[in-house]
Amino acid sequence: MTLKTVAILSPGDMGEGVGASIKGQEIDVITVLAGRSAETRMRADRAGFRDVADIDALVTEADLVMSIMPPELAEGLAADVAAAMTRIGQSPTFVDMNAIAPTTARRIAKTVGAAGADYIDGGIIGWAPGKSDSDTRLYVSGPNASMLDQLDGNGKRIIQLGDEIGRASAVKMVYASVTKGTDSLLTAAYTASEALGIRDIMEAEWGASQAAALARMGHRVPALPADAGRWIGEMEQIAETYASVGLTPNYHKGAADLYRLLDRTPFSAETRETIDRSRTMQDTVKVYVQHLEKPE
Repeated sequence: MTLKTVAILSPGDMGEGVGASIKGQEIDVITVLAGRSAETRMRADRAGFRDVADIDALVTEADLVMSIMPPELAEGLAADVAAAMTRIGQSPTFVDMNAIAPTTARRIAKTVGAAGADYIDGGIIGWAPGKSDSDTRLYVSGPNASMLDQLDGNGKRIIQLGDEIGRASAVKMVYASVTKGTDSLLTAAYTASEALGIRDIMEAEWGASQAAALARMGHRVPALPADAGRWIGEMEQIAETYASVGLTPNYHKGAADLYRLLDRTPFSAETRETIDRSRTMQDTVKVYVQHLEKPE
């Protein structure tokens, strides 16, 4: 099937970028904006998405529905789309590009399959298309994943991983377990050094022996609250992924707790576009310590 209309749910930072890239390939991109925030509406308008009335209308028009949501919303959205497919009697291919565990992907595949739709498992690595000189990598797997080869290019690269559902999600989970997991560990260490009154000592030692780690702290510690709320669920999905193969889930349960801390701070109201780039990690961590839930 030649893709003529692709639905994006929803136009957040990544959804906007992927959808805009698809739109640039002369494919109609639709979404549902009813009840969404002014920021989401702004993103959709900027990317050239066409707003349709509701999920039923979206399912009626789309050749392919692509879910790009916070992971904790993935199963609920898939159930809503599957219910619309059953009501309408149309079953466009459903692509889940969320940061979810392979076990979650397989559950969603069953939900969507029960509505008569093909399911493609996916995972996105990299910045949104247009925000980096490198292509955004869209890893995909499943019996019908070759359909997405039509979307290759224009700032994104489709990478096929075979017929097994869950394989693409596994790549995303293991990759993010290192990148976002490392950010959480470094931020926890830096916060602990402030809380223990040894930050200056640790900065000197890290500067001498762990310069790369200290530089990463300087870049990431002030910026993480803007994403922290969205990454709590991702850490929980990584924990589920690790547990599914017999590894401890506790590393990333701890990372989820760190992101909960950052999400309690006033900096969590920022977005990637509104982060105060002048705020230092030294100033930032003092606020983190104020929001620690210290033991009795």
